Amino acid sequence: MEKELLERGPVLDKKGRPNPGFSRKSTLVYRRSAIRAMPWRVKEWDFYQVSDDRLCLQLTIGHAAYAGQVSLMLFDFVKGERLLDLSKILALPFGSLHMPENTECDHTLAYDRGGVFMAFETRGAERILTCSWGNVDVSVRLKRCNPDSLVINLPFDESPRAFYYNHKINCMTAQGVVRAGQEEWNFHEENSFGILDWGRGVWPFHNEWYWSNATGYLDGEMFGFNLGCGFGNTDTASENMLFYRGKSHKLGKVDFVLGEEYMQPWRLRDREGRLDLTLTPCYDRTTVTKLLWVDNCCHQMFGTFSGKAVLDDGTVLKVEDVVSFAEHAVNNW
Repeated sequence: MEKELLERGPVLDKKGRPNPGFSRKSTLVYRRSAIRAMPWRVKEWDFYQVSDDRLCLQLTIGHAAYAGQVSLMLFDFVKGERLLDLSKILALPFGSLHMPENTECDHTLAYDRGGVFMAFETRGAERILTCSWGNVDVSVRLKRCNPDSLVINLPFDESPRAFYYNHKINCMTAQGVVRAGQEEWNFHEENSFGILDWGRGVWPFHNEWYWSNATGYLDGEMFGFNLGCGFGNTDTASENMLFYRGKSHKLGKVDFVLGEEYMQPWRLRDREGRLDLTLTPCYDRTTVTKLLWVDNCCHQMFGTFSGKAVLDDGTVLKVEDVVSFAEHAVNNW
């Protein structure tokens, strides 16, 4: 049922409707000018996450047209302690952030106003993340280790012109430093990984999703996954994919099974018997955003994943104690 997009084409047709499917690179061409929807319904963001076995750094530049945000967060999910939490809300940014229309072409996305500087630079297989904000300085370099990634272009049942074009890149090693005054936190390439969540689209006002992404090593080989549901109509494409030894392996739909409390184990299973993972959480990074019409809540659960994953050729991978997250979000925006 899922459609792989192998030929180059537009994200939206001439009537502003999405061409649905998935790909392993930026096959489709996104043009903001092709959107046929009210300007305040457009959403665009670049979100980077860098983590090791205890620290997590998150950097965001994005907007929901009538409200935007530039943010930085650093936390220790083993201790359950937020170390840095900086956020600047932008009123009525609309297209002023000049968000890039392709995430794989070389480019720089930068915000530099009011004493806040943040930049995401893409140069080939490397991405350089920098930030200067008060006494906080960040310099991180990410390097892609897998040419494949997960790209989806999905419709929403609520409107024929609503869509979600999303590119997620993991399997990136990370190295860099975060400084705040006399304090310093380091990420080392041998055990630190980066994720890019790059989203463009027109969303319904209310939505709910589950998402999980991870990178780690299994017996010295790089392994990763992207799993999710709730992002629009996934009949033509789900965002579920495994990565191992530089190759991608597509999965079908995945269910997230939760207990009565978020800190209880989560179980992530596909419907074809190729994936069965259990997340044992250790930290609930809860974020709540309320501004104008925005009312969002997300529980991002960090912990360890264990279980099994089956590749396209039937190879069974035993997953043990891969450190990462799964999240549940309910948004009105």
